[in-house]
Amino acid sequence: MSWWAVLALCACAYALKAAGVVVAARTSPEAAARGSLEIVVVPVIAALVVVQTLDGGREIVLDPRLPALLVAAVLIWRRAPIIVIVLAAGGTAALLRLAL
Repeated sequence: MSWWAVLALCACAYALKAAGVVVAARTSPEAAARGSLEIVVVPVIAALVVVQTLDGGREIVLDPRLPALLVAAVLIWRRAPIIVIVLAAGGTAALLRLAL
């Protein structure tokens, strides 16, 4: 891929994000619609994280990423600071990879 294509894709992504901000500022969604959207966002992102963690192509992969994800989930549940979550999950994965 050429640098021009990369720059064009970056420009398109930025323009799309800017358009989203402009359109969101002009519209006034009802509270019910906004609430239902907020309810859907968290499970979708959680599902994406789980799929990316366990995906091994055509099989489920159980490697050090799974315990690291569980450590991060517990720390998020306990409302730990983000730096603590990142360091603990990264450290867990690194130590398990070193041990295996």
